[in-house]
Amino acid sequence: MFDSQPLFLLIFQVIFWFSVAIIFYSYLVFPLIIKSLASGKKLLLSKFMSTDQLPFVSILISAFNEEEVIEQKIKSLFATHYPADKFEVLIGSDASDDNTDAIISNLQKQFPSLRFFPFKQRRGKGNVINDLFNYSEGEIIILTDANVMLNEETIFELVKFFKDDKVGLVDTRMINTHIHQDGISYQEKSYIAREVSIKQHESILWGTMMGPFGGCFALRRTLYEPVPKNFLVDDFFINMKVLEKGYQCVNSLDAIVYEDISNNLKDEYRRKVRISTGNFQNLRHFSHLLWHKTKGLSFCFISHKALRWFGPVFLILAFISNLLLALQSEVYFYIFILHSFLIVLPLSDLLLKRLGMNIAVLRFITHFYSMNLALLTGFFRTFKNIESNVWKPTKRNQA
Repeated sequence: MFDSQPLFLLIFQVIFWFSVAIIFYSYLVFPLIIKSLASGKKLLLSKFMSTDQLPFVSILISAFNEEEVIEQKIKSLFATHYPADKFEVLIGSDASDDNTDAIISNLQKQFPSLRFFPFKQRRGKGNVINDLFNYSEGEIIILTDANVMLNEETIFELVKFFKDDKVGLVDTRMINTHIHQDGISYQEKSYIAREVSIKQHESILWGTMMGPFGGCFALRRTLYEPVPKNFLVDDFFINMKVLEKGYQCVNSLDAIVYEDISNNLKDEYRRKVRISTGNFQNLRHFSHLLWHKTKGLSFCFISHKALRWFGPVFLILAFISNLLLALQSEVYFYIFILHSFLIVLPLSDLLLKRLGMNIAVLRFITHFYSMNLALLTGFFRTFKNIESNVWKPTKRNQA
């Protein structure tokens, strides 16, 4: 097919179609593969019954300026059906300068098993959690964010899988609240729901769930590894350390939590830049797991995470090679027109939004490209000297 064409055209065609194939594989083909493989299967793990002697649990929360949500959070924890003498709550205030500390201190009178540590120096979530872990006593550690609410059964539904000695980490099922049509909350909810599905299939097949949603998850005390002081994504680091030690990480669909989802594109982009930077930190740290003997681990790490993280590189390669091919081929010229049209659509979406028009399909395209732009920005930021994991939290209760 390519014999009569110059060599450079062949090279650019290979680059173009390879890049397109990688993008489609990571976002569409891989999820379909594991969905097919997991079809009709369930998590075959030993589980605690509610009447069993349950393990003691320590719930750790790093809080910074959470006055809007911290009281509701604490009350959601103590409304649990998990035995009252079988858990403790440790909250570390990361030098909050609003009413967070006063609210927590006042609630200590109502809940004696609430332990409060008002740290005076801002150091970031990972460092606060490391300190709280050292003060905790639980066999099972639950890490949860201040804005993520639990129901009465969440703690038990997380803990029950730890009866199985193979299980090292259990994630929750996130239910998003406050969905709006005028922002990106609907698109973000759809993305998260899809991630839940992928992680559930990874759990069922090999126990190789690629990272919990950091809002609430549990792990064995013996498997906790201190998060490096400059790492920006602590949950993925902890997850991969568990897998590295040969234990399973799984998703529990019955361990339900609730979170007010981001609706502001600018705020969500900033959050994803931070997460993307942390992703590449973790990729460098766990690169040896890209080729690992544990069944399914390397397959999921490469397909679900690594290829997707390099998605913007493949998008750029596809665009540049398409442009060069368009100068030589009528077929690739029309493909380039379509390609350019897709890239321009987010600008159209932003203009229409200013006019009060919100078109869901356009917003999905905007969400996709903004996510990849955040990945690209995060990639370049990893070349800088990152000394701290302190970041500005996303605004709570977005309108």
